[in-house]
Amino acid sequence: MMSNFKKDSLFDLISSLSPSEKRNFKLFTKRLSSNQDAKFLRLFETMEKMDGYDEGQLLKKVPVSKKQMPNMKAHLYKQLLTSLRLLYADRNVELQLNEQIDFGRILFNKGLYMQSLKVLDKAKQMAAQYGLDTVMLRVVEMEKVIESQHITRSIRNRAELLSEESSRLSEKVDLKNRFSSLSLQLYGIYLKTGYIKDREGRLMLENFYRHNMPAYDLSSLGFYEKMYLYQAQVWYFHIIQDFPLCYRAAQHWVDLFHDAPHMIKVATGNYLKAYHYLLDTLFYLGYYDRFSKVLEEFRDSLESSNFVMDDNSRILAFLYLYSNLVNIHFLKGEFTRGVEKVVPALLRDIKPIRNKLDIHHLMVLHYKVACLYFGNGDNEKAIFYLDQVIQNNQDGLREDLQCFAHILKLIASYEAGQDEKLDVQIRNVYRFLIKMDDLHQVQKEMVRFVRNLSRIYDHELKSAFVELLEKLKIFENHPYEKRAFLYLDIISWLESKIENRPVQEVIRKKFLKKTQLEK
Repeated sequence: MMSNFKKDSLFDLISSLSPSEKRNFKLFTKRLSSNQDAKFLRLFETMEKMDGYDEGQLLKKVPVSKKQMPNMKAHLYKQLLTSLRLLYADRNVELQLNEQIDFGRILFNKGLYMQSLKVLDKAKQMAAQYGLDTVMLRVVEMEKVIESQHITRSIRNRAELLSEESSRLSEKVDLKNRFSSLSLQLYGIYLKTGYIKDREGRLMLENFYRHNMPAYDLSSLGFYEKMYLYQAQVWYFHIIQDFPLCYRAAQHWVDLFHDAPHMIKVATGNYLKAYHYLLDTLFYLGYYDRFSKVLEEFRDSLESSNFVMDDNSRILAFLYLYSNLVNIHFLKGEFTRGVEKVVPALLRDIKPIRNKLDIHHLMVLHYKVACLYFGNGDNEKAIFYLDQVIQNNQDGLREDLQCFAHILKLIASYEAGQDEKLDVQIRNVYRFLIKMDDLHQVQKEMVRFVRNLSRIYDHELKSAFVELLEKLKIFENHPYEKRAFLYLDIISWLESKIENRPVQEVIRKKFLKKTQLEK
């Protein structure tokens, strides 16, 4: 039987409300006696109890006709947003500023010009404190409207000062927009293709980056211009795999918030991202000590009583914290500990927010969990999570993530003894790689090796693994082939087969040796 449940914006909004938000809405609507038995309140109370949106059931329980329902739902949606705006106005700087600008407009319309200018000036000072140039520009434009009517008899050169301020803010806003657009475009390129694949791709990216990077004087940039500049640098160096320079840009991004801690309040999402990309870069560089210290710093900041998060920030904090908790177990070669400690907590905490996660971040988590299980020797669980990645081939999911999910599934299937499925999988992988035009040497060698496994006798296996290891070793530092090793530690897997030891034991031994050398 087919479910009547379908997506509905109003239902999604009601489902996202916390108990305190629901309680506040009921108090908000019942402040007027005329709303006590309002139909839109009945609609809210009915939808609040539904497990999924079912319009047929809704029409039976609410005294509203099918023709009236769209208008009633629109009215309820607006009332909910108004209630939430009032609830969070004191906690959100931008909501407070918008409210002050609205008050300024109301006072202006009432003919109370000096009062309007006083309110607007207060808003402008607060916007300046938090580097919100776009809001400041809105205020200045309104101040210009009032002054242009020659009704305030303010200082003689007030019009010239406002005109200069408007021009200066417009230039700052334009520069900020150019930095943020470049950052967003680079992120879009990474989501689509991942790391650069060849010299042609690098030249195209370099030209794009140079062409779109505006000229700037770092000392004259404000907070947001610097933030988006560092974001763009992080993405550019990340895509070309220049991790030392990526680390420097990410550290500048984090330091920006350390130098202006009050900005965490208005740019919480970007604060969380700054820490995540710093940790991400440290992971790829293999700097365990620094990674551990930054991760501890990040966790402490999340648990601080001064750190206030909304739902969006909580989702980002979940993604970034668990991604890096998995990464630290990768670095240390502690796959079993990661499966036992991190995965149960991750699966518990993801349940209430799963529907709010975008497909890209969700699939990255699936891939990381699959790698934990593979390193732990639980190949069937690894295959289960890899299938989640492989089957989600929609737009917005990195092609290279899918590519290495296919490759890792091949290896896990071989390890699990699922030989009868290998031929079909190999054909699927080849079709996928040809479709995405990504037949690079590391992938080719891996697929060729797995394809020939059925023809290799048991006593020849070790020499076959040694031969493949020698072929792949030369690509570890290749500018375009080395990206394969960022997704999957193939070298350690081959060494584990040659030495007849668990792969996590091999990685753990490398980690301990490296940390001893660094002391």
